[in-house]
Amino acid sequence: MGLRIALLAFAVSCIAAGQVLADEMSDLKTYCKADIERLCKNSPLDQIKSCLKKHEKEMSVGCAQALKKLKG
Repeated sequence: MGLRIALLAFAVSCIAAGQVLADEMSDLKTYCKADIERLCKNSPLDQIKSCLKKHEKEMSVGCAQALKKLKG
C-alpha cells in the first residue's frame, strides 16, 4: 500500500512539473519571439535556447526574465 501511494505521489509531482515546464516554455515563446527572430533566426530549433543565452545582453527584458525562469 505504501509503495502505491509513493508511486502515485511521484506521478502527480511529475505531471505538475511537466505543466510548469510547459507554462515556462509558453512564456519563452511569447516573450522571446521577436528576439529569436532578430538574434537567432538562423539557429537550428534545438539550439535556440543556447543562442538566446549567448545574446542575453541584447535581448528584451521580458525575454531575459522568461529565460531566467526556465533555467530555474
